[in-house]
Amino acid sequence: MQTVAGQRWVWTTFSADQVDLNYANPDVLMEMIDVLLGYVANGAVIIRLDAIAYLWKEIGTSCINLPQTHEMVKLLRDILEYMAPGTLVLTETNLPHEQNISYFGNGDEAHLVYQFTLPPLLLHTLHAGSSSSLQQWVRDLAPPPEGCSFLNFTASHDGIGVRPLEGLLSDVEIGRLADTVRACGGLVSSRTGADGSEQPYELNITYFDAMKDPDRPDDISWQALRFLCSQIIMLGLRGIPGIYFHSLTATRNNYDGVAATGMNRTINRGRWRDDELRNLLASRESTTARVFRSYVDLIRKRAHEPAFHPDAPQELVESREEIFVLVRRPEKGRTITCVHNVTGRRQEVGLKELGPALSRRKRVWDCIGGEKVGPVVYLEPYQCCWLAT
Repeated sequence: MQTVAGQRWVWTTFSADQVDLNYANPDVLMEMIDVLLGYVANGAVIIRLDAIAYLWKEIGTSCINLPQTHEMVKLLRDILEYMAPGTLVLTETNLPHEQNISYFGNGDEAHLVYQFTLPPLLLHTLHAGSSSSLQQWVRDLAPPPEGCSFLNFTASHDGIGVRPLEGLLSDVEIGRLADTVRACGGLVSSRTGADGSEQPYELNITYFDAMKDPDRPDDISWQALRFLCSQIIMLGLRGIPGIYFHSLTATRNNYDGVAATGMNRTINRGRWRDDELRNLLASRESTTARVFRSYVDLIRKRAHEPAFHPDAPQELVESREEIFVLVRRPEKGRTITCVHNVTGRRQEVGLKELGPALSRRKRVWDCIGGEKVGPVVYLEPYQCCWLAT
């Protein structure tokens, strides 16, 4: 590459337009600390460390998740805690779960870690109509260290990575999920496995279009139901929800962007025109308006419940695969039992099935529906309830 020092070899982990920095150079390190503090000086309260696992380079290693990288995260956190107490460090490491959560350290690295398993796992759950894998994952999920939290999300400006599903789903199930995304109009980016074979790496599709039903591809109302079910599950999990703008607006796949850039990820990076979006939101019949109103209503209701505090424990209620049940118990305030129908069929669930918090009750309040239900809860396809004691 042509540099200010002439023609030089440079390291580019991801693409030719993203040159890696050498943090072993003290001048580079000090310059980047200055950039970090510049963000804080201008009001940033959450600092995202993008693709941080690849920060340090050492010949003879994989250059990923090196001890020096973890020390760098600790250093940046120490600086922020001294210069701007209350600023949160968020690490972005789209890797298998154990590697991802290693960036919590001993509670001395990241305050927040992306929950990368969640987006592809929810896709699998809704398309398979089974919560079995989701229940297994939640059952085995250890809480984060004190003072730390997961950032729960379903979509971002990147695609949906499938590597976090390793060890949770079989290769056949992951391949089937990739095929389903293609059937929904999405794209699949691949990587070369250790055996030289091509394997799915990232699913490129908007999360709204990822919730299309291949058996009912033109039923947009059905698609919206499936999408909102996925979002309600995410909102109920322990942690802090991170909501991508295009999820709020039920954005469709941006094929023109992919054609213009040649990049699969552009499918999920559409740009709304101000007047176009305002007109859609003003129309009570548009899918964008209906999803936006429903999503905002969910956020408002969630904000009133102490049970959804990031530190409130969560308990899985073992259930049949057609439903997913989670209990959130705040230190102060009422307990919420989150019940989700992950199928396209009506489900009947007795309060006795939903754990000890509800087993002796005949009627409870559904915070989402705004009505009392029980002793049997009738869940329409993809319907969810937040049941309060």
